[in-house]
Amino acid sequence: MTGQPSIRTVVVDDDPMNADAHAAYVNRVDGFVTAGIARSGGAALELLRRTAASGDGGVDLVLLDMNLPDLPGMEVCRRIRALRIPVDIIAVTAVRDVALVRDAVSYGVLVYLMKPFTFAMFSEKLGSYRAFRDGLEGTAVPTQRSVDQAISSLRRASADVLDKGLTPETLDLVARAFDGDRTVVSARELGAELGIARGTARRYLEHLVDVGVAERTARYGTPGRPEIEYRRRFGSAPATPQ
Repeated sequence: MTGQPSIRTVVVDDDPMNADAHAAYVNRVDGFVTAGIARSGGAALELLRRTAASGDGGVDLVLLDMNLPDLPGMEVCRRIRALRIPVDIIAVTAVRDVALVRDAVSYGVLVYLMKPFTFAMFSEKLGSYRAFRDGLEGTAVPTQRSVDQAISSLRRASADVLDKGLTPETLDLVARAFDGDRTVVSARELGAELGIARGTARRYLEHLVDVGVAERTARYGTPGRPEIEYRRRFGSAPATPQ
């Protein structure tokens, strides 16, 4: 974004492929730059302490995975606030838990970005965050109107970009098929579980392949032609597309 400093962003994710993908996403969004990658909550806190003390302006934004190997994401948020590090936080998570969302809000998490998502969704959320910052920083003396407008930038509903016939609600159910320890599913199995046609299940699974969340492989060992199965792409949690 010409004339304005880039928003320095730290990516926190224990999965190397996810972290690298998110960092690449950040660098593709106008006005943002990756300032570092942390693989754990402890590493994130140390990075933030170091950059805050460096005198070069520190970090502006943290993209924080809520499932980390050493510290829960909410504990990382709590410690950031306790250290009084002036940084904004966007939660990036596959966890679908109302209590977690409430806790995130209470610790000042500005945006809650749920996996799986596309680059378009990612870019939209960062754009909303940028509008929020610009709305507050562009007014020397905030008014009720300017504050309301800035906050409303964060609250815009996201546009659902799906092929005709697909719904966000069913896509969410399909994405949950990869929750927990499960990494592989077929359209036949998923259709039976969700009570939808095999062809419909395949369309949703193919959408996850298109956005990079899953990959398509052949399952051998059964009579006839090999069955197509869909495998979670990376990590121990449902992954974010590249």
